[in-house]
Amino acid sequence: MTDWRQARRGCAAAAMVVLAPLIFPALFSPLGFAYPSVFSICDAVAVAKILNATLIIPHLEVNPVWQDSSYGIAAISPFSHRLAFDNMPVEIQRLRCKVNFQALIFVPHVRALGDALVNRLRSPYGKGAAQFLQETTDSKDKQARKFVALHLRFDKDMAAHSACDFGGGKAEKLALAKYRQVIWQGRVLNSQFTDEELRNQGRCPLTPEEIGLLLAALGFDHNTRLYLASHKVYGGEARISSLRGLFPLMEDKKSLASADERAKIKGKASLLAAVDYYVSMHSDVFISASPGNMHNALVGHRTYENLKTIRPNMALLGQLFLNKSMGWSEFQDAVLEGHKNRQGQIRLRKPKQSIYTYPATDCMCQA
Repeated sequence: MTDWRQARRGCAAAAMVVLAPLIFPALFSPLGFAYPSVFSICDAVAVAKILNATLIIPHLEVNPVWQDSSYGIAAISPFSHRLAFDNMPVEIQRLRCKVNFQALIFVPHVRALGDALVNRLRSPYGKGAAQFLQETTDSKDKQARKFVALHLRFDKDMAAHSACDFGGGKAEKLALAKYRQVIWQGRVLNSQFTDEELRNQGRCPLTPEEIGLLLAALGFDHNTRLYLASHKVYGGEARISSLRGLFPLMEDKKSLASADERAKIKGKASLLAAVDYYVSMHSDVFISASPGNMHNALVGHRTYENLKTIRPNMALLGQLFLNKSMGWSEFQDAVLEGHKNRQGQIRLRKPKQSIYTYPATDCMCQA
């Protein structure tokens, strides 16, 4: 197996000397978290380098997509994420890598809350809630537990836009179709396909039940501590009850944080996403129920840091879940076979793919 490492070390260290004049302390502190904005700033830094210009990095305070109630001092939306990924000078590519994976950091209070949640996730299971929440974030338990971060991207927008059938019957289909018409005026590509066609093509997001079965088939069990990174789950608590049944040690921001900590991030979707991202980056294993901005950002970041990430084989799983006569042993064998090469192995970037999702070989080199 080829060993890959960050380009700032080892074989490519000399190439990074080009970046030395650029000083990157904690110069970008997103109070909120908008993935396209982060990538746009990375590209803006690269353009500034190409033009030999001075760039003032904004202290990003608000995510305009989510309409957070916090206030900001910079608007970066006019700068689109359009800088090409191919045929760029090596030093520019590695500058983009350095900005995205090393220079851009969260504000202290996001890191502090994230560290607190990670510390609590790694604490022994038997502790009571009061003691659990009073632990300091800088102390490390000698018997720290491992945990899996699950990004459950299954909100109403995702369910409706996918045009998939999630087992809610005719009423649910009509409700999602109506919502789809209101939000996107019917301009949804998936609407022209049947549910079976969508699942065979891997276009349907995994439901909480399905992601639970996937994790179980991969060998995770009721002793696995699971962190649920999610905003609003379509169907609410009832929808994730089966997942919680399989993984009773499942936690989320609400269950881990104190009332005071929750109050600081309540109603601020981008802040909530920032905390989820931070905790997911510090997990032992990360898995997402469907592709998307957060999935892509975390896959790239964790690849760069050589952390284990499971990438669900969506087409295979869609086909397996359509087979209602398959037994558990057959299902598990198929899942294990279909995910042998999807559990953290480095994938080299192909033409036109983003270096922020596929950092090898632009940001990494062979050891």
